[in-house]
Amino acid sequence: MLKIALIQSYGGRDPEEGLNRQLELIYKAKEWGAQIICTPELFRTRYFCNQIDPCFFAWAEEINGPTLQSFMEVAKKLNVVLIGSIFEKRTPGLYHNTAIVVDADGSYLGCYRKAHIPEDPGYFEKYYFSPGEIEFPIFKTQFAKIGVLICWDQWFPEPARILALKGAQIIFYPTAIGWLIEEKESFGQDQLSSWQMIQRAHALANGVFVASVNRVGLEGDEQSRRIEFWGRSFLVDPFGRMIKEAGEKEEILIGEINFDLIEKTRINWPFLRDRRIDLYGKMTERFLS
Repeated sequence: MLKIALIQSYGGRDPEEGLNRQLELIYKAKEWGAQIICTPELFRTRYFCNQIDPCFFAWAEEINGPTLQSFMEVAKKLNVVLIGSIFEKRTPGLYHNTAIVVDADGSYLGCYRKAHIPEDPGYFEKYYFSPGEIEFPIFKTQFAKIGVLICWDQWFPEPARILALKGAQIIFYPTAIGWLIEEKESFGQDQLSSWQMIQRAHALANGVFVASVNRVGLEGDEQSRRIEFWGRSFLVDPFGRMIKEAGEKEEILIGEINFDLIEKTRINWPFLRDRRIDLYGKMTERFLS
């Protein structure tokens, strides 16, 4: 059995505070037996993408910045795998929404840069982030083969399928999603259930474990869209069943997984066996008339 920790937390008031608070929660997750620990999306600060303001680019860090350095030190000390979400400054004028992965010996395994960048009311991410060009990597950690996707990626079936075909046992989704305050009453429950449904479907369709970790808290003011991040982080088994689900407050969600269930599920529901790869060539087209 493997223990996973999803750190469902508030964004920091500034990058230093956010990082220090996350490290405290990582230590606590280790005390509870976690072996792989994942943060929510852009945990070091508030979700600045709910408004357009160039001042927020000052919050970006290089890939080898303070988050990675701290995670490498802590991962080695605690013998845990760490997945962290950062606002990456790749070079002047080029920024990404990036996940870093550190193995349990403190070694840096690599990064994934968010491929699908949203542009919606309250989620002005195209202003800040360039899409990544890394083709959905697998990270072979000491405890598991994992894939990492980020938030808006979770609505697309193709990345999850590619990671499963590459051998991922667990797909992690660091996330920042919530209700626009003015929409919650009309659409809130439907939005939440759709978010859970699509990721449970990824687990079932691909026979993998899925771990989605969201932030919490009400953010925004008169200059920006107000968003209530709903939390509800969860861990799903390859059959699409909830292993464990968080509430709407800050918490560390601990869940146990048994990799034997991957093979048992795929034997009984052999979607990978029955795929008609000879018929799918048109999938790379934007639209088929």
